[in-house]
Amino acid sequence: MRVLVVDDDPGVRYTLREILSSAGLAVEEAGDGEEALARFDAAPVPLVIADLRMPRMDGMELLRRLLSRQPAPRVVLVTAHGSERQAAEAVRAGAWDYFRKPFDNDELLAVVRRAAEAARLSDENATLQGELALSGELVFASEPMRRLAALVARVGPRDVTVLITGESGTGKERVAEALWRASGRAARPFVRFNCGALVAELAEAELFGHARGAFTGASRARPGLFGEADGGTLLLDEVGELAPGLQVKLLRALQEGAVRSVGEERERKVDVRVIASTHRDLKEMVDRGAFREDLYYRLRVVELRIPPLRERPEDVPVLAAHFLRRFAARFGMPVEAPGQALLDRLRAHAWPGNVRELENALESLVALSPDGALDLSLLPGPAAPAAAPLGLKQRVEAYERGLVAEALRAAAGNRTEAARALGISRVTLHDKLNKYGLAREGGD
Repeated sequence: MRVLVVDDDPGVRYTLREILSSAGLAVEEAGDGEEALARFDAAPVPLVIADLRMPRMDGMELLRRLLSRQPAPRVVLVTAHGSERQAAEAVRAGAWDYFRKPFDNDELLAVVRRAAEAARLSDENATLQGELALSGELVFASEPMRRLAALVARVGPRDVTVLITGESGTGKERVAEALWRASGRAARPFVRFNCGALVAELAEAELFGHARGAFTGASRARPGLFGEADGGTLLLDEVGELAPGLQVKLLRALQEGAVRSVGEERERKVDVRVIASTHRDLKEMVDRGAFREDLYYRLRVVELRIPPLRERPEDVPVLAAHFLRRFAARFGMPVEAPGQALLDRLRAHAWPGNVRELENALESLVALSPDGALDLSLLPGPAAPAAAPLGLKQRVEAYERGLVAEALRAAAGNRTEAARALGISRVTLHDKLNKYGLAREGGD
């Protein structure tokens, strides 16, 4: 575990470093509170040991500022003889503990070990909370996704702008939802906007709002999505598609925390956390002048990359089981857990469309296979194109097939009873059984 030692006396820092290093801790040093705060902001540590009396910024002020960070570290204070009352006040203010100079090595290590163990447990709990938040949106079992879950736990509560990157179909919107649920804004609105869905003029009015009569058809004023998300979170999906003029307005909104509606002269303050997502390489777009560099860095305070499915093959079996259960229930099919033959076929495909392609392929597989027997020839092969989503007609027919099969099973194969339960004639049921390849089922 990393620990930051803060003391203006080099001799004290040396002694603490030797003691703590011998106990297996990685020790970093700072000569005063301001240096310590700068080091912490650049690379947070779970444990800080700080002298109570220091120039420029004393231990009490450093404690106050460290506790305002998210997540805050455990802070242990070092006090000279006669300063116990101030040290006790620091503990009431949020310090983990304190010890006196000159310090006893065993007492020092006991205090530090308790603080380190508490920090470790807190970090493990945060990781579990991240996995819980992310698993509410995505199904995964791989180490790369567990690492992403840990980042969601760490970044979610911090009110910073996040850029989510990843190929199409990896689940960027789901990760954005997990960030929102892990944040202090979870009780406030989560608003989505597809940056490529509208022409620039309409997109501006949609994002920032418009006054009544600002343009033809604007019969009433609208607050825009920034207004709707006030106090909450706004997801800018596919932000790389944003028109150049809107990039300027978005940058100003992020910098100033204020927006101006179309047709209005005054700006209004908004309190919105922005999460952006894209499948494009924004840095490459910046290099060729297609995206503003200042906006890129403003959006990319924290970047979360979602790995493609081919980089996490361990997720394929759990995703397959999840989708098979979902579509079996939707279509009324008695589909079992994925067998080895199915998993081998799924692993053999590169899934260029990622999780979305896998979902579409398994929906087609369940909907179009004979009752209960998955036809693996319907799956995309290693070199086959991505499976296309089912159209409306296919979805309706698949759902109807499921209803017919379920009614027939509930009636123990009695077609007259099944037709009555479905509210159709026996002739109509006979036609549907032939249409969906279920004619062998049942019989009066």
